[in-house]
Formats: sequence, C-alpha cells, structure tokens
Amino acid sequence: MHLVFLLMKFQMKLNESIRYASILVIDESGNPLGVFTSEQGRQLAAKKGLDLLLINPNADPPVCKIVNYGKYKFELEKKAKAKRKNQSQLKEIQMSYNMEEHDYQVRLSQACKFLKAGDKVKVTLMLKGREMQHLELAQNKMAQFQADVSSLAQLAKPPSQEGRNLSAIFVPKKS
Repeated sequence: MHLVFLLMKFQMKLNESIRYASILVIDESGNPLGVFTSEQGRQLAAKKGLDLLLINPNADPPVCKIVNYGKYKFELEKKAKAKRKNQSQLKEIQMSYNMEEHDYQVRLSQACKFLKAGDKVKVTLMLKGREMQHLELAQNKMAQFQADVSSLAQLAKPPSQEGRNLSAIFVPKKS
C-alpha cells in the first residue's frame, strides 16, 4: 500500500504543479478535448469540480486527464491490493526425519492447508549433528511426504541437499 503512495507522490503531478506551455487535455470518459495551456486545462477541470492530473509527461504535447483525484487514488490502491491478493506465497514447513507420527501428521495437515489455499510449500528436513550419516532416512521421509501430498500437489523442485538441510518445493495441482 505504501508503494502506491510513494509512486503517486513522486510521479503524479496535479493541478498547479503541471507547468507546460501546452498540454493535451482528456476528459473523465477518455475523450480528447484538445490542446490547451496549463492554465486553461486547470480552469476546465475547476469548472467541473475535478482535478487535472498529468498522465504522460513524455508525450508531445504532455497528456493530462481531468479526474476526481480521490477516486483515482482509491482505484489505484484497489488495483494494487488485488494484484497482491492474487500472488501465491512460498510457505516453509520444517521437519526432522526422526519425528513422531503425530508431529508428522500436523506438518502434513499444514502443508495441505497451504496447498489448498494456492500457496507453494517448501518442505525442509533439518539434519543435526550425526544425523547427516543417515541421509537415506531423511530421503525416505521426504519420499513419504511426497506420496502423502501427491493428490494435492506436484513437485516443482526435487529434493536437494543444501548444507545440513534436505528441501523440496511443492506447488498445487491445477484443477
């Protein structure tokens, strides 16, 4: 949300901050009204009780639109929020290869919940101390996990060892 405000603060010029010899003015519905001076454009917007917003400063002449700035800002925030909402996140679940069955089932249910919500899941099996000697047991636990979530997810990144961890990434299956 703050990113939208920063973009608007530094990039969007409004009313008196628009200083060009001539500008192309567009009305609320998107129809071009013609080329005017900045002052004439501000007066047109003021007659309608709206604001003059600089849309494209690089065009020749610069393009300005007559808008209700509060409503325009709200629409931008709404679009940015919708974009963030549709992004899937990467959730991480940490396990050990020698964990008890109930603990494993809890992690499995968490992973299923994340996958049903449309998020990616990174499963990390942590190996401590001498557990590195039993890497095959950790690989078996990862294979068991993969089999248990196979109805909901597919493997995006196969199990790989990164230092003392064995990790894999699962993504939800397309319905």
